[in-house]
Amino acid sequence: MTSPARPVEVLRLHFGAAVQENVPLAPLTSARIGGAADALISANSADELAAIMEVIWSQGASYTLLGGGSNVLVSDKGARGIIVLNRAKALRFEDGEAPAVWCESGAVFSNLANRCAAKGLSGLEWAAAVPGTVGGAVYGNAGAFGGDMTQNLIWAEVLTRGGRKKMSAADMRYSYRSSVFKSGAERGVILSALLQLKNADKESVSATMQTFRERRKATQPPGASMGSMFKNPAGDYAGRLIEAAGLKGTRIGNAEISAVHANFFINHGETKARDIRSLIELAQKTVYEKFGISLELEVELIGDW
Repeated sequence: MTSPARPVEVLRLHFGAAVQENVPLAPLTSARIGGAADALISANSADELAAIMEVIWSQGASYTLLGGGSNVLVSDKGARGIIVLNRAKALRFEDGEAPAVWCESGAVFSNLANRCAAKGLSGLEWAAAVPGTVGGAVYGNAGAFGGDMTQNLIWAEVLTRGGRKKMSAADMRYSYRSSVFKSGAERGVILSALLQLKNADKESVSATMQTFRERRKATQPPGASMGSMFKNPAGDYAGRLIEAAGLKGTRIGNAEISAVHANFFINHGETKARDIRSLIELAQKTVYEKFGISLELEVELIGDW
């Protein structure tokens, strides 16, 4: 009797050499941390992403979708199943009195904001220094400097097991750094999005974006990190609580709770994911003991822990 093909072999039948095995994931993340993926396949368009997902679902295979690699921490042991790397980056501007931009979900968000500014289109200034992709921003309701996806999203095209559909910002049930997808209330993959913009003066849009970039540079540490480690508790800031708990600058191995901003954990070179995880647990334990507040991760943990 012929044994059933592995999901990776079925993917290879459909997509050939695009399927790779034992691929290091650290270079694909902003933290530069983590082990290898059992298997990885890149999607270069929204349609290709949909086709890949339909094969993965048909095989009942486990998978993780990876975009810009920010806001994730990959285990030292790597990730099982299939990593789907989203490189779908096409975009199209809709001009007129109510301008908008349609973009595939793998588009780099900060690059998109710069493209808008170059055309004199306002609305995404807050995203000038936001890492990651449009898909990640839609999925997690990314925000900065008073803006977030709630204000910009007209609709997102999503692939679910039932097929493709368009979801408005209301359908996404956005809350602080969360959505129906991030909360697990719905399962699916974001393929593309239409974002609302406004006609504006090119110079003023660029000036606002530069101000935001400078503010971020002044308040956030340089170096490899995952972005904000914890969500801000209601009425407070995770960084303030971690600093008040006396943990700013704490190191385990080559991992450090930043001395610049305590909600950023820095990789000082060849850092182990387990050391970042130990700092996470230390911060959660100490802040809870001192202030009775439970810090909730904004970063997602990927792989075997």
